[in-house]
Amino acid sequence: MKILVTGGAGFIGSNFIRYQLKNYDDQIINVDKLSYAGNLDNLKDVENNSNYQFRQLDICDQEKIDHLMHQGIDYIVNFAAESHVDRSIDDPSVFVKTNVEGTQSLLDLALKFGVKKFVQISTDEVYGSLGSEGKFKEDSPLNPSSPYSASKAAADLLVKAYAKTYQLPVNITRSSNNFGPYQYPEKLIPLFIINALNNRKLPLYGDGSNIRDWIYVKDHCRAVDLVMRRGENGQTYNIGASNEKSNLEITKKILELLSKSELLIKHVEDRKGHDYRYAVDSSKIKDQLGWEAEYDYDRAMQITLNWYLDHKDWWKKLL
Repeated sequence: MKILVTGGAGFIGSNFIRYQLKNYDDQIINVDKLSYAGNLDNLKDVENNSNYQFRQLDICDQEKIDHLMHQGIDYIVNFAAESHVDRSIDDPSVFVKTNVEGTQSLLDLALKFGVKKFVQISTDEVYGSLGSEGKFKEDSPLNPSSPYSASKAAADLLVKAYAKTYQLPVNITRSSNNFGPYQYPEKLIPLFIINALNNRKLPLYGDGSNIRDWIYVKDHCRAVDLVMRRGENGQTYNIGASNEKSNLEITKKILELLSKSELLIKHVEDRKGHDYRYAVDSSKIKDQLGWEAEYDYDRAMQITLNWYLDHKDWWKKLL
């Protein structure tokens, strides 16, 4: 079968493509406009695979994506998104364009060409902030705090509307914070690894008490694959690994693994509208699809750290 992966040159999308090519004989068509976070170096090791092809296209360019759809696309997996909260605070319009209008354009094409399933890759941030107790379930109210999460929530609602109005087969996945190889170094873990390696300050928002549930990217990709192939049409699936850590804990872990002083931590003014805590209940995907995270936090952090140590040429180009 043929799978159209949008945003496949980004962090999670490239890891998903690599997972597909390793485990299946399906055809993968990667569409990415190669904005600042899209990087073909993320897929150097598979660029000559006979089951893989790349097209530099914007998902908002419906005419060109329409032409591509004539290849006979079976599944669309939409990773394409502007995703950095700080950037969304500076310029929300870019996020609305890509995350909302781009998703709507893809939904129209999925409907027109009768795809077997449209999988929308969302985020736990659409639920908003949690207190110190509880976890979000798939039917928890959407209460986004940032322009980024609001744009993703809007896209989710469009996906649900196309499922109800047009009976388009869809799934939505909402994962917790990802980490692992090929993550663009504006995000917390790669940024702090690189800064620590260079003995630069690690700019930690506020007192660092904000809590996130962290999942290794390969576990997330395996979950998305299961949802694409076996998920019940119309359903949303939370994906989390129950690794709740404060930003300060993450920071100290990185410094510990690199044998660096905690004096490198620099507390900076907190992010506007900074959510306190995210945590998702993943029992649905576990019970229905048999998914479990395979990587524990400590092992995954060590693997991630080693990857950035071994791939300095990759991230130095991005600085």
